Amino acid sequence: MQVEAVRTTGIYCRADCSAQPLPHNVTHYSNPVAAEVAGFRPCLRCHPERRAGSLADLDVPTPVGAALLRINDGFLDHHDEEALAAHVGYSARQLRRLFEHHVGATPTTIARSRRAHFARCLIDDTDLTFAEIARAAGFGGPRQLHRAITSVFCFTPTELRSKRRRGERPRLDGGLVLALPYLAPFDFEAFISHQASRAIPGVEAVTGAGGSAAYVRSFSAYGHAGIVEVTAPTDSAPMAAVPTDAAPMAAVPTDAAPMAAVPTDAAPMAAVPGDGEQLQMRLHLPTYDSIIDAVSRARALLGTDTNPSPAAAALADDPLIGPLTRSAPGLRVPRSWDRFETAIRIVVGQQISLAAASTLSGRIAQRFGTPIDALLECCAGSPARIEHGEDVAVPLTHLFPDAAKLADAGTAGLAGLGFTQRRIDTIVGISRAVASGDVDLSATDTLEATVAQLCELPGIGPWTAHLIAMRVFGHDDAFPASDLGLRRAIERLVDHPMQPREIDTLAERWRPYRAWAAQHLWHAAAGSGPTQSGPTPR
Repeated sequence: MQVEAVRTTGIYCRADCSAQPLPHNVTHYSNPVAAEVAGFRPCLRCHPERRAGSLADLDVPTPVGAALLRINDGFLDHHDEEALAAHVGYSARQLRRLFEHHVGATPTTIARSRRAHFARCLIDDTDLTFAEIARAAGFGGPRQLHRAITSVFCFTPTELRSKRRRGERPRLDGGLVLALPYLAPFDFEAFISHQASRAIPGVEAVTGAGGSAAYVRSFSAYGHAGIVEVTAPTDSAPMAAVPTDAAPMAAVPTDAAPMAAVPTDAAPMAAVPGDGEQLQMRLHLPTYDSIIDAVSRARALLGTDTNPSPAAAALADDPLIGPLTRSAPGLRVPRSWDRFETAIRIVVGQQISLAAASTLSGRIAQRFGTPIDALLECCAGSPARIEHGEDVAVPLTHLFPDAAKLADAGTAGLAGLGFTQRRIDTIVGISRAVASGDVDLSATDTLEATVAQLCELPGIGPWTAHLIAMRVFGHDDAFPASDLGLRRAIERLVDHPMQPREIDTLAERWRPYRAWAAQHLWHAAAGSGPTQSGPTPR
C-alpha cells in the first residue's frame, strides 16, 4: 500500500486521508515501513499502519519474499538475521542489501516495526500495563517497548495512551478483544461455511449462524493453552485494531530521505480504523505474552491480508468460473492456523467424507494432543467451554499434537483409531519428515518443487500434495484435479461427466489462480449434497 509522507509535518498518511497537504511537500513511499525508515511517523487521523494488507501485493525477488514471510511469522523474535539469511540461501550482508534495495528497510527494522505497531494498538485500545504490552508484542521489557515506540511514533507510550479519546477505554472481561482489518470485500460467512465441515472436534468448531457465527479454536502461546474466537464485528464490543504487515513488498523510491519535522497533533486518535472493514478476534489466555503470533496465525488462516481483486480480474471472463467470482466477490482461499495440523487433516481426508475426516482427526487430537482442562479464569469460569451466542457451548478439550509427538507415537500408537495401515504409514511418514526438518512447511519453493517433494513421501499423491500446497504453503495455482468434490461441481456446470485428466486440461485456462477457481467451485457446490473429500476413487 502506497503512503504519502508530508515533509513539513513528518507524518505519513493513506492516500484517502482527509488531510490535504500541498503537493510539493509530499513524497510517496510504497509501504509504511519505508516511510518510517525515512523518518516519518503514522498519521493519527487515518492510521495508515493499521490498514489490512499494507505491505501486501508488492513485487520483490523470491528470497526476499521468503524472508518476509518468516518475519511475519515472528522468526526474528527468536533468531537473528544470520539465521534468517541461511533459511533463504543468502549471507546476512547480501540479504540486508536486497531488503534495503527492494523494501527500503532491513529485516530487523521490519520485525521491530511489526512489534511496535502491534504494541501501539494495545496502548491505544486496551488497559494492559506497559509491561504486559511489551510481553504481548514480543519485546524484552518496558524499556525496549519505550525505545521502539518512541523511535517509530515520536511519542512515548505514556504520551500515546494519554491521547485516547475519553469513554473509549475497553473492558478486558471475557477475554481481550482485538480487530482484524481485512481487504474488502471479505466473505466471512463463506469462511465459516468452509471451516464448519472441516473443523477438528475438540480443537476447533463453528458456532452460531449468519451474523452471529463464530470460529473458535484452541491454541498454545508460549506454553499457555488458550482459546480464540473470530466473529463479525459487533457494535457493543470495543476492539483494538491490529496492524497487518504481510509480505511480499515492492521496491521503494530512491529519493533522498527528508528529515522529519517536529510532530504536531491536531487530529484526535481514532479507537479503531474508520473503514469498518474488520473482524473481531477475542483471545482467552491466562497471559497475553506474545499474542502477536496468534494474531498472525489468524490472519493467515482467514486470508485477511490477501487482495482478491487480481484473481477475480483474471477469472472474470471465464465462462465457467467468471459467474462464480461475481456471485462471491469476497471469497478467500482459506490457509492454515497451524501448518502441520492442516497437513495432517488433509492426509486423514484421503478418499473419505469430510465428516469422517474430521472425526478421525479429532481422535488423533484426543489421544496425542495436550488436554486443556486447566484454562481456569481465561474462559470465564468454564474450564473447557466457550460461550458464544445464545445458549451455545463449544467443547474445546485439546491442543492438536505437534509433528514430534506423532512421529514418536509411530505406527503402533495410531492403531485402533479407525485408520487403514496405509494411512497410518502416511501420517507417521509426514510427521517424521516434518519433525526431522526434511520437509519444511514454511518453505517458499515453487509449486512444482513443493508438489514433487511431498509426492516423495509414502502415501502422498498429487491430490494430497496440491491441497497441502494450497492450504499450507499458500500456492495460488495449486489444483487437486482428481478431487471428487471439484469433479461433481464442474459436472453440474458443464452438464456432462468429466474425468480428472479432462478437468486438469480445463483448469489450464485458470492459471495462475487455479486454487481460487477451485475454491469458487467448492463454494458453489456447498449444500448441494453430501460432501466428499479425497481424490476420485480409481
